[in-house]
Amino acid sequence: MSVIRIRAGNGGTETRARRIDVRLKDHEYAVHVGSGARRLLPAVLDELGVGRVAVVSSAREPELPDPGVPFTVVPALDGERHKTLASVETYCRAFVEAGLTRSDAVIACGGGTTTDTVGLAAALYHRGIKVVHLPTTLLAQVDASVGGKTAVNLPEGKNLVGAYWQPSAVLCDTDFLHTLPRRELLSGYGEIARCAFIGAGDLRGLDLTEQIVASITLKASVVARDERDQGPRHILNYGHTLGHAIERATDYAWRHGEAVAVGTVFAGLLAGRLGRVDAHRVSEHREMVESFGLPTWLPSGVPVTTLVELMRRDKKKGPDTDPTLTFVLDGPAGVELVPRVHERMVSSVLADMPAGPAPASD
Repeated sequence: MSVIRIRAGNGGTETRARRIDVRLKDHEYAVHVGSGARRLLPAVLDELGVGRVAVVSSAREPELPDPGVPFTVVPALDGERHKTLASVETYCRAFVEAGLTRSDAVIACGGGTTTDTVGLAAALYHRGIKVVHLPTTLLAQVDASVGGKTAVNLPEGKNLVGAYWQPSAVLCDTDFLHTLPRRELLSGYGEIARCAFIGAGDLRGLDLTEQIVASITLKASVVARDERDQGPRHILNYGHTLGHAIERATDYAWRHGEAVAVGTVFAGLLAGRLGRVDAHRVSEHREMVESFGLPTWLPSGVPVTTLVELMRRDKKKGPDTDPTLTFVLDGPAGVELVPRVHERMVSSVLADMPAGPAPASD
């Protein structure tokens, strides 16, 4: 890991960005984390040999970083309800109108929905065009922008249509986070909290930038070993099977990180019920999530049967006739993929969890 120094304009103050390299078999890119990291964009595009870009963002044009090359602004369709194939088509048609070729690039400047949807559009347009992510939320910085998973939702479930398409660079400017609503920040902390159980250790004593760096470093190391979810990358799904079900069951009134936080608590409880971890380790899951101010309860008004049915649609699920589910769980050998957990066991653990409302908005 290295430090990149950035000077802002003539006589501007110097800022520092941490660099994390993601090294894959056929592709390598850098993730820059720090105050002012967005100012690296012109240098990044110059190094990539890009002559023109489309910047997809919901921000006003004066608020966007200057890419240093001719650019077209494409309004982002923000929010989980726009994470659809229709949005992907809208973006691709905008790329055509902007005259983008395979030698050009797309800039995704926004939260997790923008990152996922624009990433998929970039993967499909001309069978693949370069994409640079400028994630503007904590959730997108620690999760969606790194690793190359792009996907959109269907009415039947979350992230069911997608592709692996790695970015050419990621610029995590922590200045974007200063104006985030508290609930948006908490959603990002849901991903940071679960990192404690998949190899990052307890990140609570670090400042926010170091928490982001630690989370990305962990993810980069896992993705480098398993880009396409054939083995070790499964650990990054910790808490996500139930998390995705909660999002869908509440029509996305619960945010991703909030739902993953509850999924993390559930993962600890299920591992304890299966005898994989002791009571102290189960309690650590709840304590870690609570310490970030995140929910530890299921959404009220959602039957356990609904959550189980939604989990049955998870991408790790086997044939419909199989009454078992697969989860990523803690255990004596660490976190691993655990198949054939019977639905009766899952339902029993869920039934013992308290229920309550979604966290209040600011």
